[in-house]
Order: sequence, then C-alpha cells, then structure tokens
Amino acid sequence: MAKFRAIKTLQKFASIHASIHNHFNLDRHLNRRDIFKQNRSATLAEWRQLAT
Repeated sequence: MAKFRAIKTLQKFASIHASIHNHFNLDRHLNRRDIFKQNRSATLAEWRQLAT
C-alpha cells in the first residue's frame, strides 16, 4: 500500500489488476510452446474484441 493514499483506491486497483492478470496468465511453464502460442493468440484476440 506504499503508493496508495486510500485503501479504497488500492482495492479498486487490485480487483482490476487481478482480472487482467488472470486473463493473460497462461502458465507458460506447464504447456508446450505451440499450445502456449495458440492460447496466447486466442487471449489477445479476445482482449482486442473487448477493448474495442
């Protein structure tokens, strides 16, 4: 909480960060490279669709 002045701001940031982090966290070390790349491409396509 070092750079956050209010706990409400920290909670808001943490909830947004968690949802985005979980969306892109694909556990690279558990998958083969080709499967990881397919999953990453699908995730980025979905993110672009949501962002526009």
